[in-house]
This record gives sequence, C-alpha cells and structure tokens, in this order.
Amino acid sequence: MIKIRVAQKVDMKAVHGLITELAIYEKEPDAVNITVQDLERDGFDLQKFDCFVAEQVATKQIVGMALYYARYSTWKGSTLHLEDLYIQPSFRGLGLGRKLFDEVVKIAIDENVGRMEWTVLEWNKTAIEFYKTYNATLDPEWHLGTFSNEQLQKFK
Repeated sequence: MIKIRVAQKVDMKAVHGLITELAIYEKEPDAVNITVQDLERDGFDLQKFDCFVAEQVATKQIVGMALYYARYSTWKGSTLHLEDLYIQPSFRGLGLGRKLFDEVVKIAIDENVGRMEWTVLEWNKTAIEFYKTYNATLDPEWHLGTFSNEQLQKFK
C-alpha cells in the first residue's frame, strides 16, 4: 500500500534522491546543484515550496513526489507552479502520478489561483499524454527562458 502525504523535513533526503533520479531521466545527470540541506531550509525554514510524497507504507520508502510553489502572473494573479512530479520507474502504472497531481490540483482550487502551470519536455511523450488526460493546455508557442547562476554572474 502507498499513501500520499505532505512532505516533512525528514523526507528531504529521499526527495533529493528523487530529484536526482529525475535529472538523470531528463538527460541532465549533472544539473542538480542543491543539497538536502538546501531543501530543508528552503522548504521548511523559508517556506519557498511545498511538496507531497508517495510513501510505501510497509517500508516507509518515498517512491514519488510533487514539488510546487506559488507564483504571480501579471495576467492571472496568483498562480501555482508544479516544479516536478516524479515517480520511481518500478512504481509507475499504479496511479501514483495521478494521485500526486490531484493533490496539487486540490491546493490550486483551494487557493483559488488564476492558473496552475508546469512545464514538460517535448520528448516526454508519456508525461504529455498524462497531462492530456486532464484536458490540460500544452502550449507549444511559449519558450522557457533561463539564466544559469554562471550566466547571471556575468552581469556584475
């Protein structure tokens, strides 16, 4: 049996592991710069994000997570951004992704946000099909722009 629950500070080591697995899956194995301590501080001391986890009850193993945070849109007002939704491969197909996603959707509804948003890689057909089952809008016109910390430092 697996239960979905709000993440606790002690879960951040497992969440960090899931984030690292996700980075490998997304072909960015060296992209994770944050530490467990960063997650503990940012999620619980500074409250920069919230997180749900999927926990295998018998073993207490964290096998999935959905990490999200509040944003603000000049068009829509308060929004909720789902940063990552990840289930370990051996636990996929059990409906855990749907259960985690539904919990985040409930938060968006409860907070009456103007929009809930997330990004998905164009090659991740499984994720795209998953979001389509919700009748989500997947907009091909918008491009995600980023600056790495190294790029930002060049502006000094």
